[in-house]
Amino acid sequence: MLAMNLSANEARVIGCLMEKSVTTPDQYPLTLNALTNACNQKSGRNPVMSLNQGTVQHTVRELENKRLIHVEENFKRGVEKYSQRFCNSNFSELQFDAAQYAIVCLLLLRGPQTPGEIRARSPRLHGFEDNSAVVSSLNTLIERDADALVIKLPRTPGRKDSEYMHLFCGPVDIEAYESNAQAAAGSSSSARSSVAELEQRITVLEDTVEELKKLLE
Repeated sequence: MLAMNLSANEARVIGCLMEKSVTTPDQYPLTLNALTNACNQKSGRNPVMSLNQGTVQHTVRELENKRLIHVEENFKRGVEKYSQRFCNSNFSELQFDAAQYAIVCLLLLRGPQTPGEIRARSPRLHGFEDNSAVVSSLNTLIERDADALVIKLPRTPGRKDSEYMHLFCGPVDIEAYESNAQAAAGSSSSARSSVAELEQRITVLEDTVEELKKLLE
């Protein structure tokens, strides 16, 4: 498979079209407004983006030039609608089963995730029996006859399982990933410490209040 080297915006647009074709088929293909709203959703997206329609339309044109999106135009209404040709179409090199499709879609929309996270977030796209089923499908995307589409990332501090990431935006910078993960783990640890300190202070205050009550009785 030829390297796609998608931009972050292109990955988001394709992921949204893949998602909506399954979860809201009656509204698919998507208009520019619907696609922009899908790209900017607060839920089910990491990172959360704030793309304007001009940016989304430019991204669509780039993907159309790469033959990864099909544009339908209603000349009477002057409205374009978009569908993806990234996978599972007559024009796509990539053909996924339902499990692979769900995984790729979620990785495009949410970035690196563990098998457990993928399973928890996938029901509207595909129902996995257990985490082992997710890992099995992930391995088929890694161990392809052609180039791998997914990579298993090094396990990071505080994580029971390794995360997986797609390779449609090019190779993953492992050093940067580990550095960011360690920083996030440190931030999380610091937050937990702060919460523990607050809880301790509250306990002390509660004890003080009880003592004052006894003195006033």
